[in-house]
Amino acid sequence: MKAVLINKSDSTGGAAVVTYRLMEALRSAGIDARMLVTEKFTDSPYVETAASKGTIMRSFLVERLKIFMKNGFDRSTLFKIDTASDGLPLHRHPLVKEADVICLNWVNQGMLSLKEIERISALGKPVVWTMHDMWNFTGICHHAGGCGKFRDICHDCFLLGKRAASNDLSTKTMKRKKQLYSSKGITFVAVSNWLAALARQSSLLSGMRTEVIPNAFPLPSNVSLRESVPNGSETTGKPVTLVFGAARLDDPIKGLPILVEATRILKEKYPDEAERMELVTFGNVRNPAAFDGIALRHRHLGIINGADRIRDIYLHGDIVVSTSLYETLPGTLVEGQAYGCVPVSFSRGGQSDIITHRETGWLCDFNEESLQANAGAIAEGIIWAAHAPEDTRRKMLSNVISRFSAESVAKRYIALFSSLLG
Repeated sequence: MKAVLINKSDSTGGAAVVTYRLMEALRSAGIDARMLVTEKFTDSPYVETAASKGTIMRSFLVERLKIFMKNGFDRSTLFKIDTASDGLPLHRHPLVKEADVICLNWVNQGMLSLKEIERISALGKPVVWTMHDMWNFTGICHHAGGCGKFRDICHDCFLLGKRAASNDLSTKTMKRKKQLYSSKGITFVAVSNWLAALARQSSLLSGMRTEVIPNAFPLPSNVSLRESVPNGSETTGKPVTLVFGAARLDDPIKGLPILVEATRILKEKYPDEAERMELVTFGNVRNPAAFDGIALRHRHLGIINGADRIRDIYLHGDIVVSTSLYETLPGTLVEGQAYGCVPVSFSRGGQSDIITHRETGWLCDFNEESLQANAGAIAEGIIWAAHAPEDTRRKMLSNVISRFSAESVAKRYIALFSSLLG
């Protein structure tokens, strides 16, 4: 069986990383899987660049220019919007022609147009489109936040500012997606149950076949299982390291102010516990002042590259925290569990696919109106995790291997491919 996985990049961005992992997992399972990208950074012989640099750049710039004109020349939202108005003629590419199954992933920013996806679908081969965010079932945004217009028809889009209207760019793009989906048999894959539930609520995908298959994550093969911190007085004086990482820590979606406030609550309500805690953060920060107010000992490691360095951070940590306002499937919580960090997060998003409350970590409800309430819930979770039951880490490792190992994820994709091929 031959499969081509189409994604903008083979290593830049979350979708690129997990798509590359899927390709490797499929190859290990005997599938002739290859990637087609516009940005190649790895040296893998199984990854090909989709077109010349000039052709790729022209497609990218034309789409950006159209968006720039439609959003009132607003640079702040220029890269928060995608329309798939322009793209490359990949239905002619040899990898697409030779493939038995065509797998679309993150194909925006001038890689594929909706018209080109229609041409690819017309080849008569199974098309599987893995959704890494909400763009497939909204008009133009990748994360709708609190906006629910995608359930009916997108309009008056908040990303269009003064250009928002009852029949704006979001409306027109959504109608083009509706036309594509209604005429072509595309099977959609959501990487979390949360994302699948939103997709099924949308007017675009409510009647479409939508499967749930998580991303594959690198898991330890021969790492000794660390035991959980025992309960009671034995924890007195034992250092506890909290890990918090993201591509950009002060991205509003990541909820850093909630974590900062949670450290203050820990210092105030649990001073003895807070005294032995250290917060370790990694990732880019545009505004260092975002760290102001952290009440625990704090080390910022900056941008971390390489799986080995990230693994070492988790191996020396005890608790991994995510305060994101919403996440499709936060990899830090999966990878943290795999290397022994007890996860603490909100139950909003794909986190519920990763954590079972009080068994493999802590999940708390998200309060739409109160930062203080959210911070308090995270602080409570951190205290629970610092005294997690002794078998917590064993359950965590079993959980991530059964759900997120490359072998497990590849098997599920292969079963889907086989069913589509008949």
